[in-house]
Amino acid sequence: MWGAPRIHGELLKLGFEVAESTVSKYMIRRQGPPSQSWRTFLRNHSEAIAAIDLCVVPTLTFECLFAFLVVGHGRRQLLWFAVTQHPTAEWLAQQIVEAFPWNRAPAYLVRDNDGAYGQAFRRRVRAMGIRDRPISPRSPWQNPYAERLIGTLRRDCLDHVLIFGAPHLRRILISYSCYYNKMRTHLSLDKDAPLGRAVQRRGTIVAVPILSGLHHCYARI
Repeated sequence: MWGAPRIHGELLKLGFEVAESTVSKYMIRRQGPPSQSWRTFLRNHSEAIAAIDLCVVPTLTFECLFAFLVVGHGRRQLLWFAVTQHPTAEWLAQQIVEAFPWNRAPAYLVRDNDGAYGQAFRRRVRAMGIRDRPISPRSPWQNPYAERLIGTLRRDCLDHVLIFGAPHLRRILISYSCYYNKMRTHLSLDKDAPLGRAVQRRGTIVAVPILSGLHHCYARI
């Protein structure tokens, strides 16, 4: 990660009388980007990063609801969700306040460039001391944890349920978030749940239905 000037300075301090141009001549040319990659940034700061995204959910009456999701990078935990028909900047700003009360706000917030994140939202984020990190346009891979969560939510739940309206969707998300955070194992967490799941070695195994039997929680009693 050092450039020719710094290497030259170290050599001078070690008693080697060489020109900086000589150091530059024999340096291996950089192959990657000059700074850390986006993936490296996400990995190094995972405990201090939260990501947000909006998930479109059609209803049985052909209306469109929006589920606002907040996920923590450190343990892939679903931190907050809310449902609305009209995700305005003011509404989104209020959701951030409710998702991170007191001094629990993350250092960084990763999001896409949706027009819903307007001035009111950005002002509220800055006031909370959060560094806003919008991804590049048309680059959903730069917000991988939120995108993966939405995909998992669709495959595990929403693709198998008919949504009647906003209250029904909230009830579904409450049940699923409990299952997702406490029971569902993740490969990225060494097959543990986001909130941690204890290993049980004694007792009879029982299956507890989740979401009317769409999923089951297996435990020993």
